[in-house]
Amino acid sequence: MVKLTRIYTRGGDGGETSLGGGERVAKHSLRVTAYGTVDEANATVGLARLHTAGDADAMLARIQNDLFDLGADLCTPEDPPPKHQALRISQAQIDRLEHEIDAMNGMLAPLESFVLPGGTPAAAALHLARTVTRRAERLISELATQERLNPLALKYANRLSDHLFVLARHLNDDGAQDVLWVPGKNR
Repeated sequence: MVKLTRIYTRGGDGGETSLGGGERVAKHSLRVTAYGTVDEANATVGLARLHTAGDADAMLARIQNDLFDLGADLCTPEDPPPKHQALRISQAQIDRLEHEIDAMNGMLAPLESFVLPGGTPAAAALHLARTVTRRAERLISELATQERLNPLALKYANRLSDHLFVLARHLNDDGAQDVLWVPGKNR
């Protein structure tokens, strides 16, 4: 387990930070931006949890832990190989998301239009988390074009945004409170 005794170290005062293997990089590097956006997604999931309970809250609690795993994965480059075994996203974490998506989606009517963020407070917060997750996914995708990454990191981010969308619909009274886009409605 991680034990933090000091919160500030002054090590980043010059605009650099340490990666999981100890390498120093600029705080604005693509890798740091990617895992920083994963952290932002995690914070938005935390806000959504203020409006959830039961199974939905339990799913989101697991997702928050997974997002720390994803951040740790992205924080530790594969090249050069780390001195210690790095924490990596696993297929089991993706499989769990897919199982939960399938279970929730089975209760939803098919969509007849795109869904606008809104409905219940929980659904609106999950749509925000979904969009931040999509931004993290784009950054991970870009990083993967420049450096070798665990391919499951990108796959997890992709599946998570789908999960958050389906969970938002589920928490919108299984889609009954979805706010649907009406193309050209306000012309």
